[in-house]
Amino acid sequence: MSQNAVPSLDELLAKAPSNWGKWGPDDEVGGLNYLGPEQVVAAAALIRSGKVFTIQRLIGDPKGDPVWPGRTPAVRTQIMDEATWDREDAPQYPGGLHYADDKIDAFLQGSTQYDALGHVWYGGKIWNGYDARTTVGGMDKASVEPIAQRGVVGRGVLLDMARLRGKKNLETAETFTHEDLLACADHQGVELRKRDILLIRTNYLQLFFELGDRFYDGFCEPGLVYSPELVEWFAEMEIPNLVTDTIANEVTADPNNGVVLPLHSALMRNLGVTFTEITDLEALAADCAEDRTYEFFYAAAPLKIAKGSGAPVNPIVVK
Repeated sequence: MSQNAVPSLDELLAKAPSNWGKWGPDDEVGGLNYLGPEQVVAAAALIRSGKVFTIQRLIGDPKGDPVWPGRTPAVRTQIMDEATWDREDAPQYPGGLHYADDKIDAFLQGSTQYDALGHVWYGGKIWNGYDARTTVGGMDKASVEPIAQRGVVGRGVLLDMARLRGKKNLETAETFTHEDLLACADHQGVELRKRDILLIRTNYLQLFFELGDRFYDGFCEPGLVYSPELVEWFAEMEIPNLVTDTIANEVTADPNNGVVLPLHSALMRNLGVTFTEITDLEALAADCAEDRTYEFFYAAAPLKIAKGSGAPVNPIVVK
């Protein structure tokens, strides 16, 4: 598709539903407002076996960290260790204490992370109609901080698209729709309900570890593909949080219109759906396949980063 034939987001989403103003003019957490005490209590009732899964990918993995093209993986630097005390100028503490210290230099969205609702925009407006100029020098509105302050707790449902299609992992540019999500839920014997937190497994990042730098050749991840019907479904289902094991939660370039990441705008910017990306769902998916239980208690709180457009997170699933 030629660049000239690609519609603008203003054109593509001209008639798309919006939740701007639904929770007042000052709202910065969008669909997370759907997760109230009732949803938390109901989710807690799903804890039966006490099995706990953490779904963050390792930062500084010796095998490499998958990141969006143009970003660089986190770099951990050792500052203090036992070798420090080989030096004559090493600090001396009463009692003989030695210690280790290190730091990381990292993109806030270079690992398992939550996007701020103001992370993407078009037409000069971010979530809830805030002016995009409020992002200059740091996000004054709709940053990741309100999400981090609030936390995310609710009923999570795993939708294992790779297993549904009988594959180890989905393929480059492979797409699926909300109807496929419903078919997956039906196949797994789990009901999708309003205000569910959706966790979608593709296992696509396995290719990153198998291919190395060749993973980025013709980069186009698999994922949900835009349609007006899909956006309406997310709106009607009042989905608060979309969690996937890919870098960007949707097919990178829409095969039908050529737009890059249109669901970031249709779901996050317009509806206030919070995005969680680069999760590791493998241990959870294996357990769900074994016990045939695909619903669970989900809890997450990204790091509290003032004015941040995203923040690392280690979500917890309890079954």
